[in-house]
Amino acid sequence: MKIIKAKKLNKGDTIGIFTPSSPAYKANEELFVSGINNLKKLGFKVKLGFLTEQRASQGYRSGSAEDRAKEFMDLIRDDEVKALISTIGGMNSNSLIPFLDFDLIREKRKVICGYSDVTSLHLSILKYSGLKTLYGPAVMTWFGEYPNGIEESIESFLTAAMDSEVKERKLVPFARWSNHFRDWSNRDWKNVPRKWNENDGWKVLSSGSAKAEIVVVNLNTLISSAGTEYFPDVEGKILLIEEMAAPWSKEERSLRQLQLIGVFDKISGLIMGKAEMPNNEGAPFDLNELLMEVVGERSYPIISEFDCSHTIPMHTIGERCSVSLEAESDGEVSFTLLDSFVDD
Repeated sequence: MKIIKAKKLNKGDTIGIFTPSSPAYKANEELFVSGINNLKKLGFKVKLGFLTEQRASQGYRSGSAEDRAKEFMDLIRDDEVKALISTIGGMNSNSLIPFLDFDLIREKRKVICGYSDVTSLHLSILKYSGLKTLYGPAVMTWFGEYPNGIEESIESFLTAAMDSEVKERKLVPFARWSNHFRDWSNRDWKNVPRKWNENDGWKVLSSGSAKAEIVVVNLNTLISSAGTEYFPDVEGKILLIEEMAAPWSKEERSLRQLQLIGVFDKISGLIMGKAEMPNNEGAPFDLNELLMEVVGERSYPIISEFDCSHTIPMHTIGERCSVSLEAESDGEVSFTLLDSFVDD
């Protein structure tokens, strides 16, 4: 199947909001509304899917698998809606897969954006629809950040979703980054200023260069797709993995699973994003050392601390877009997008 791009988003267009897994609006309605309002302030109209509009909840999920898929497909069918953005991630977006109309998703060619657990939808849509989607922010994270969202993340999303001009574009580390946890159950998320760290840039773990398509995934969700038809074709690709909770024991298990099924033998480059909640669990080594222990010596570039992850800000990156990655032995990294993510 030929891989195609979504049609670009324009100011004034309507963005549909779907909730494929966690009903996080129940945890913080004000943060959810902040995300909606910030999308409107950017010049977009917003249409909520029927579960999202009702603030539906079945505890850990917004609704049954069939209803969550119906919400998604209703927005796909709605010609007023030009793009879909998830409320947040969760744990069970993969339950929608048996109930999606992938032919119609391909026909409508809408921008679809989300990250984390939404990896399941990115990979299945890529496999069965042949449509490139956007690994980028969700409504609550990071459009909802008080008061106006995360500026750098929003700018990256807008460029990714709206710029159809084919040209080379370099991505660089953001000047600052944060994984500051602020409690959603009270008003800390709004009243406590976010703590920022100086960004030391992307770290070279193995020098080399690669020019290839990129596959962007949440590591934990990728592992849950192992053995399915929609596990991504990684042959010759650059693989970008990122994680939220990252205790070393879980990271070793997930990375070793990829090694055992041959992923690291097939790819042409490897990128690890910043972990939001790293936990060495008393180990005397860091996550980079653990990664290289599992992956081993390679001739392709391997970098870490990349800014497309659960930390903020995050770059929005199109699945299966062509990129150039150069990692020098002196620590210099060049990451260049070689194509647009969307078409006219």
